[in-house]
Amino acid sequence: MTLSFHRAGPAGARPVVLLHGGGPGASAMSNFGRTIPVFAKRFDTIAVDQPGYGGSELGEMTGQYFTHSADALATLLDELGLDRVDLIGNSLGGGTAVRFALRHPSRAGRLLLMGPGGLSLNVFAADPTEGVKRLGAFGAGPSRERLAAFLRTLVFDPALVTDELIDERLAAASTPTALRALGAMGASFTDPRTYEEGLLWREAHRLRNEVLLVWGREDRVNPLDGALVALKLIRRCRLHVFGGCGHWAHLEKFDEFNRLAFDFLEGDQS
Repeated sequence: MTLSFHRAGPAGARPVVLLHGGGPGASAMSNFGRTIPVFAKRFDTIAVDQPGYGGSELGEMTGQYFTHSADALATLLDELGLDRVDLIGNSLGGGTAVRFALRHPSRAGRLLLMGPGGLSLNVFAADPTEGVKRLGAFGAGPSRERLAAFLRTLVFDPALVTDELIDERLAAASTPTALRALGAMGASFTDPRTYEEGLLWREAHRLRNEVLLVWGREDRVNPLDGALVALKLIRRCRLHVFGGCGHWAHLEKFDEFNRLAFDFLEGDQS
């Protein structure tokens, strides 16, 4: 299995991998299309379509999705000749970044995680959350209305969910291949044989990376209280919260997020 990716930035610059979230129709360009050219001014920026999304096939998935995606990423980095990278992951991508760091610790540098799946543990919020319920509803019966309802749970400002975005994501999510991938991914989070690999918060204490957790105060997919256990357990960890912001901090707080990310990735934190 070969992962599709978009790469931009100066040769020899610090490599940074961007890992998108897991909603229907998601892809590297859908999530990070605005981000890539900004980061490419300073970093060797690699935005990856995770297995089953964008131009990447799902491949044969025998374990939990985070593990499957993390190992596919390791293979891609081998092909690109990159020994070590920093990672930025949103939601599902945050979970993949954490599993990658746990399975390949020498290859993972700093981790910037936005509402990361698997690492988030709801202490006070209801579980499943509103966003997860709406994601499940789309998977059970895909429709434009259900997709729009899910996308609106991702943002604080509903104006960001335009008709064009809904149509674009629906087209990408409605192919037989995409629907099979969504089903297989979802099943890996509930299958008794594999789901425990997705409980990344139980392994958070093993991370030795510099970690920046970024959360939207109004996140309705992975609510803010989900950050508390990771913040407690990860040795080198900090938390930044954006008010008036949902699950897409990198889009809803675009300029502020970019400044925060640059400071974290380039700052002296030893």
